[in-house]
Amino acid sequence: MRGWIFMLLLARLVDFSMTQQTNSLTWLSYLRNRAYSHGHGRSHNLASLRTEDEPSVLDCPLECDCHPTYPEAMYCNNRRLQHVPFVPSHIKYVYLQNNQITGIANAVFDNAPNLAWICMHSNKLSSDKIADKVFAKLPNLERLFLHNNNLSRVPQGLPRSLQDLHMNHNNISVVPVNSFRGMSNLTALHLQMNAIEDLGNALEGLLSLTLLDLRGNRLKKIPESLPPKLSQLYLEYNRISSIPADFLSQRPELCFIRLSHNHLTNGGIPANAFNVSTLVELDLSFNKLERIPTISTSLENLYLQGNKIKEFSVSSFCRVVDTNNYSNLRVLRLEANEISAQDIPYEAALCLRLATNIDL
Repeated sequence: MRGWIFMLLLARLVDFSMTQQTNSLTWLSYLRNRAYSHGHGRSHNLASLRTEDEPSVLDCPLECDCHPTYPEAMYCNNRRLQHVPFVPSHIKYVYLQNNQITGIANAVFDNAPNLAWICMHSNKLSSDKIADKVFAKLPNLERLFLHNNNLSRVPQGLPRSLQDLHMNHNNISVVPVNSFRGMSNLTALHLQMNAIEDLGNALEGLLSLTLLDLRGNRLKKIPESLPPKLSQLYLEYNRISSIPADFLSQRPELCFIRLSHNHLTNGGIPANAFNVSTLVELDLSFNKLERIPTISTSLENLYLQGNKIKEFSVSSFCRVVDTNNYSNLRVLRLEANEISAQDIPYEAALCLRLATNIDL
């Protein structure tokens, strides 16, 4: 009886040992196959290792994840990586954010010319450690995320295919005139929270740009050569003290302007600078205004809180006050100024008949 029990135990141990060995060998084989696909130890076709269930997993770098459900994406984010790993040729979307990468070596993306998105925000990228024109060989790149790094300048050789470029929260102070040359497909440019003092003519040629974010820089004037299709302009937290007279009249697409937290005074705003029919929203809050500037009757949202305004002038909103002439203003913010409800003349009710929110 004891002999049978001993034999059964021995059989189970042998079976367990073989199972463990098989699992270990299978796992080692899987890792080796992934390493081989990285270019180490073999030269035969990668396709021989692929299966129907894992069409793209086997050539995924060891540092990353490539989910078979999303065969065109490579997830390398939040891995404490210090370098850009090998990118397989079929990848279109690479996620490298929230790592410790300091530089981008030359030709690191050359094997994946179809890349459409590169997410490298929240790393430690330095401009001196990014190879010249490392992005130039990516003719299909549409979105490039480089925000929250240590960049001191715009990378060279950015592809003309780019549509969305994020370089906010860096240390960029100077933007050379040729930084965005030929990028006629760019629609959104994010440069907020840098140290830019003047853009000069760097924005020339951005024929498709609709959104420009320059918040939190050191600008002393409105940038020159603003793109013709620009519809959203964000300039909060700069040092702008005046507005050009033809600022809006030459840009019929510009609908949303934010100029809060600047150094604007009434003397720096020409009489009809904001009296244009295309403007929908205007933010002049937290400046040094003492009077309400003249605006168009088509404006819908006006923010003037945090200034030094001492009077409520109906003529700023309506040049003629009657049943047929009135403002389209819906929201008017005037709190934290030097006026109260008693300072508003009765004609304001007729002029601002569409207003749903007036804050004093």
